Amino acid sequence: MVLLYLNSDQMGHGEEALGQKLLLTFLDQLAASDVQVDLVGCVNYGVRLTSKDSPALPALRKLEERGARIASCGTCLDHYGIRDALAIGEVGNMSQTVQVMAMADRVIRPC
Repeated sequence: MVLLYLNSDQMGHGEEALGQKLLLTFLDQLAASDVQVDLVGCVNYGVRLTSKDSPALPALRKLEERGARIASCGTCLDHYGIRDALAIGEVGNMSQTVQVMAMADRVIRPC
């Protein structure tokens, strides 16, 4: 199982706008590639990627169409007050995150 683990809405550390642009480009390229992702797990600021009006939604939809399940941390959604803005995938929890990370054959972690 391949897990795409997103714990931020940007790639790397530095200027926010550049980091966001890099992550969006990464997600677009991943969605257009032959790499099979089984689960996209979003935690912390990464849950913003699954919310309404996120520029990452088109790439995430492509991954979902190719069979990826998408889960966003419920505690994180509540912390940022965006649970009602969830636009793709399901609400997950830390127990699921622990199990999935332990079972994953490969973890892709761009942020």
